[in-house]
Amino acid sequence: MQDQLHIALIQTDLVWEQPEANRKAIQDIVASITDDIDVIVLPEMFTTGFSMNAAKLAEPISGASVAWMKQLAAQKETAVMGSLIISEAGNFYNQLVFVYSNGELTSYKKRHTFTLAGEDTVYTAGTERTIINYKGWSLCPLVCYDLRFPVWSRYNNDYDVLFYVANWPKPRIAAWNALLQARAIENMSYCIGVNRVGTDAKGHEYSGHSAAYNALGETISTFVEHEIGYRIVALNKDEISATRNKFNFLNDRDAFTLK
Repeated sequence: MQDQLHIALIQTDLVWEQPEANRKAIQDIVASITDDIDVIVLPEMFTTGFSMNAAKLAEPISGASVAWMKQLAAQKETAVMGSLIISEAGNFYNQLVFVYSNGELTSYKKRHTFTLAGEDTVYTAGTERTIINYKGWSLCPLVCYDLRFPVWSRYNNDYDVLFYVANWPKPRIAAWNALLQARAIENMSYCIGVNRVGTDAKGHEYSGHSAAYNALGETISTFVEHEIGYRIVALNKDEISATRNKFNFLNDRDAFTLK
């Protein structure tokens, strides 16, 4: 088990529906990281922006973008995670892929598709939550709109860190800030959100506000609005265990079953 986990949050603009250009831009940011890191976190749909043009842009899990993630993970000797448009068995998914440094991978299919933008008419919703075991830590990766649904992120003795990757627009950024902090507090978990910046082809503006919070909802790290770059946060296993054991708030949570 590793006592500390060093996470690199990558906040960047995304070129509309241009996977190669986006991979190159992210590669340049990551190349500037000289610290030792354990996980690189990329935004939602990091190859394309939040596009509904899945028929044109979807890749298989064996496609170029996941192959690029594997290459990046091997080069930096770290894990890489982010969501992209994946095709599988005739369906399209907004799918978060987690690639280990040895090239192995696991993934999570976004549960809550964003009906306001018609995501539900293009992408198939996932049905299962994914818990990733990595270096003695348990990680729960979720995607953007999932943030609004606390039942789906409910802690059940199964994770240490919540991750949200997103294309969350500026007009609702106050909700992003508040809900990330709330998810950390109510689950007594580290909570990390990685959002994009820039303006997409639909005219939607994104201001970033990528951030990390501890188990009491205190800010560990954040970005300047519209900033392109990275932040590295150090998570401590002893700290989260001590906080949970000291307050024991989770012992009083309600029991329920999802259907």
